[in-house]
Amino acid sequence: MDSLPFAKYLNVSKDLLHVIVILALAWLLMQISRKLIRMFRNYMNTRSDSAEEGRRIETLARVFRYISTVVISLVAGMLALSELGISIAPILGAAGVVGIAVGFGAQSLIKDYFNGFFMLLENQIRQGDVVEVCNKTGIVEDITLRYVCLRDNEGSVHYVPNGQITTVTNKSRDYAQALIDVSVAYRENIDDVVAVLREVGSALRADPVVGPMVLEDIEIQGVQDLADSAMILRCRFKTVALEQWNVRRAFLGRLKPAFDAHGIEIPYPHLTVYAGQDKQGNAPAFRIAGTVPENSQPGQRGASK
Repeated sequence: MDSLPFAKYLNVSKDLLHVIVILALAWLLMQISRKLIRMFRNYMNTRSDSAEEGRRIETLARVFRYISTVVISLVAGMLALSELGISIAPILGAAGVVGIAVGFGAQSLIKDYFNGFFMLLENQIRQGDVVEVCNKTGIVEDITLRYVCLRDNEGSVHYVPNGQITTVTNKSRDYAQALIDVSVAYRENIDDVVAVLREVGSALRADPVVGPMVLEDIEIQGVQDLADSAMILRCRFKTVALEQWNVRRAFLGRLKPAFDAHGIEIPYPHLTVYAGQDKQGNAPAFRIAGTVPENSQPGQRGASK
């Protein structure tokens, strides 16, 4: 009679020992998988040709770590339940039924995962990229199968579900263009203005700090628009990715003193006021307030036409 409780206690102890071994092996497998992924990431980084390729490798490594952790945890959990005498088959069957029911109510979540998988597979977004998605622009700090985490220029963090992303504008792929519109007065000679733009562009590219950011000489596209009070000329620089804003600021900072030195006017807005005409075609004159005459009565003012 005493041997029965002892045997039962021994079986429970063996089951608990098996569960502990399974959990220990699962932890060991997680550590090994993370180390292998880290070694693979370092190996690929040594063979990558650019910083963009390195960002893609880092993004994929993070996703692989996430997937391996989920798979190992699920397998270890099912094996532990089996050792404790809990049948897995009913759980899997119930999970299937529940999964179908939840699938109808969680279609957006499933869409997030599918969109996230294809964005990573097609290399649309990588960690460290500057992108615009869902009217939000910022640096990609984190990307998972469910969401993209962006930090904008003000430091705000935006979490955008992958299922809501229909268009991705990547501002850091391969190279960028610093697009610059320059306003000058109508009296200025266009050829003189273009010559100054080229002069400033050449000096900018020779600069030891900004020059390495510029990949090609300045491209003058010509007169972009004839605005109300200015001619607008458009030019651009081909730059290293993510440096287009620094190049633009540096160019405008050099352009202002160059325009001053050559006497080129950056105009203020002009406004022409039209008084209209009567039926005979005569335009009434404007009343211009003048100084008050010395012999005028209080409250009276002189006026000229």
